[in-house]
Amino acid sequence: MSSVSQTNVQQQTGKSLVASLFSACKQLKKIHVSTLLLALILAAPLISISIEAFAPNSDTFAHIQQTVLADYVINTCLLALGVSILVISIGVPLAWLIAICDFRFKGFFQWALVLPLAMPAYIVAYTYTDLFDYAGPIQTNLRNWFGWQSATDYYFFDIRSLPGAIIVLALVLYPYVYLMVRAGFLEQQANLTHVARTMGYSPTKCFFKVSVPVARNAIIASTALVLMESIADFATVKYFAVSTLTTAIYDTWLGYYDLAAAAKLSIIMVAGIFILLYFERLQNGKKQTHNDAKLSAQKLVYQLNKKQSFAAFCFCSLILLVSFVAPLIILADYAIDYFSQAWNDKLLQFTLNSLIIAALTAIIAIVFSLLLNFSLRIKPNKLHKSSLKVASSGYAIPGTVMAIGVLIPLAFLDNQINALAESLNLSAPGLLLSGSFIAIVLAHSIRFIAIANKGIEASYSKVSPSLDMVAKTMGQTSFNIFRKVHFALIRKSVLVAGLLIFVESMKELPAALLLRPFDYQTLPTYVFQYASTEQLEIAALGAIIIVVVGLIPLIVINRSIEKN
Repeated sequence: MSSVSQTNVQQQTGKSLVASLFSACKQLKKIHVSTLLLALILAAPLISISIEAFAPNSDTFAHIQQTVLADYVINTCLLALGVSILVISIGVPLAWLIAICDFRFKGFFQWALVLPLAMPAYIVAYTYTDLFDYAGPIQTNLRNWFGWQSATDYYFFDIRSLPGAIIVLALVLYPYVYLMVRAGFLEQQANLTHVARTMGYSPTKCFFKVSVPVARNAIIASTALVLMESIADFATVKYFAVSTLTTAIYDTWLGYYDLAAAAKLSIIMVAGIFILLYFERLQNGKKQTHNDAKLSAQKLVYQLNKKQSFAAFCFCSLILLVSFVAPLIILADYAIDYFSQAWNDKLLQFTLNSLIIAALTAIIAIVFSLLLNFSLRIKPNKLHKSSLKVASSGYAIPGTVMAIGVLIPLAFLDNQINALAESLNLSAPGLLLSGSFIAIVLAHSIRFIAIANKGIEASYSKVSPSLDMVAKTMGQTSFNIFRKVHFALIRKSVLVAGLLIFVESMKELPAALLLRPFDYQTLPTYVFQYASTEQLEIAALGAIIIVVVGLIPLIVINRSIEKN
């Protein structure tokens, strides 16, 4: 090849490289701007609540502050504390039995103990109220057997109380602790316990002195998650007539029609949750536990004898029975007896509404999360890191608070759209955003995007940066790198995150209840409407549909985890 042709080739190559770099810079700039806009959208609810909360005090809030605010705060704290103690008492022993011990039917319980995640707390509350109430079958049979005439002749636990709410919430939230702590126990190496046994420690003492400290961070993190879920609960405490901050926000908004007072209560609640998260991270950062894999690759396994195996089987069976099997049997019995009254076109429409909202929520949350994580991947600056943190903070905002945070900006946009239409002599579209299911989808997406961020961020950390460098040297654009390299490696995590978001969205009640348009129902609002008027029999079929739809993704997720 002549020197002239070589020079031409070099010039063309140089031009193509410059053009590629220029195109890449434009794409980076677009991603940079879109990430900033997305962060603002995700932060909009919290910003709007904060602005509304600092408005001058209204008479409603002043009255609440002087009379019942202290009760709301105390009940919320007692609820969170009671649930956290109970889930630790249930979840940690279950995690240790499944991760460390070997007994009969362990393989069955390993996945079956996760099933309560598909059972919303308010459905368990409805079923156990019917079972344990004064007119329920248990108290009725007790009066018949012992000849008691009225409630004054005997004492029976009142399920509609703060302790009752604590028990119900713990029964459906313990899987969070069970799953995360089980993973912590599985990382424990046998050498730690062998050393403890040579020092004369019994298996029980090894559990408290070795196993629990190793899983300490997992226990704290999972308990913090349970605390947020219990604080955010609305339907259970509302049905049990327990006054908490969530019920106060709901009553203030829909009872007094005072959005500003509801925003002030919301900001108190959000501040408490963020303080909780701060202390959780502080505690996890103070003390780190590590295992040296070089010392022993052998996993710790306790082979239980017949008596111990039977005791482990009974404990696991009892928890599974009271948290999932018994409520499901009660619902199934009602659904069969009242099938002709419950099964109709409206129920099908409500199911379709819930499926559409859950599917859209999962898709939007996954797309947003992929954009945020990909932006951080290709350009790890403070803006992208902060955007990811802002997006992940939505899960700490309860559904009632999120509903207020979404309604304020959407109502403002609706007013601007209507004003613009009137200025152009067009008919005003009305509540185009705040008066449609779009508001519900947006609230769910902002709240549950944290689930996607956790899984996708963890998967991205396992993708070597050298793969990006190789793809760039081959002339691949940023979009092609994401499509051909990144997504191919993280697609399983994306699928699992999408299914989890779908399940959570199907169960979510407060946002749908507060933001739904007139005469628009989802399955949770349908079940809540009938159960709150003591017609659980009619709502049982809808409740079963929620549970079954939630079970399918959980089975898929469990199989995916087992394969991995």
